[in-house]
Amino acid sequence: MQLIKNEEVTRPDLAYLDFMYRINFIFTKQGLMRFISHLDLMRLFMRAFRRGGLPVKMTEGFKPHPKFSIKRALKLGVESDNEEAVLVLRERIGEEEFREKLQKQLPEGIEIKSVKAIAC
Repeated sequence: MQLIKNEEVTRPDLAYLDFMYRINFIFTKQGLMRFISHLDLMRLFMRAFRRGGLPVKMTEGFKPHPKFSIKRALKLGVESDNEEAVLVLRERIGEEEFREKLQKQLPEGIEIKSVKAIAC
């Protein structure tokens, strides 16, 4: 659709657009979980998202995977009280509901401290 100045332009139907919601959350990695590698931690979270029934946005490609990232990769054996992660969801979910659903699926040593939702 080409926009022309000073002419009335109708808006296309936005029903086909795929809206996303970004969730930034902070978690801890302590106790025996300090011995889990970064790749295994990513897999742990992906399983927890699926088991918790969270509406995770998937990439669009040959091999889709969740749009999820952890800001820093910790070395094996290192504990942390303040790790940041970002997840993109297909639909809006409350911050507290997200925290509760995810925390129920996580093992001892991984705790969700705070959640902040941002519309994309």
